[in-house]
Amino acid sequence: MQNNKSVPRRLSRMKAFQFLYGLEFSEVNSIENLEKRYRVFPIQEGGEPNFTEGFTWDLIVGVWKHSQKLDDIIQQYSKKWRLDRVGRVELCLLRLALFEIIYRDDVPYKVAMNEALELNKQFGEERSQAFINGILDAYSKANESK
Repeated sequence: MQNNKSVPRRLSRMKAFQFLYGLEFSEVNSIENLEKRYRVFPIQEGGEPNFTEGFTWDLIVGVWKHSQKLDDIIQQYSKKWRLDRVGRVELCLLRLALFEIIYRDDVPYKVAMNEALELNKQFGEERSQAFINGILDAYSKANESK
């Protein structure tokens, strides 16, 4: 069993993304239910146990709590795209990256953006790279603080 602190952040982001993507298909309406679902979420070989503390959990709870605000931002910067037309993978990746950019002072904008694009290469469609990059870049330029 690995120590939670030794797990690279990239793996934590991947796990958080996979869990959040699953929430797209069945909503969770309380923090208690979120925690229950996370505790039984499958652990990948060599992965961290499902601790309800640490970076992975912080990402999950943060995106879950702030999803409406994150969706509003995505809608604002997606120009002609309605949220219901954005793919679920892309939506989850955008939420995750924006959460890190806005709420995590320890994650530079470029890292959050790069990680979202890397996860998209693994889980999304190649053609959505430009869409994700465009929204995150537009947000960043409008909010030069990070």
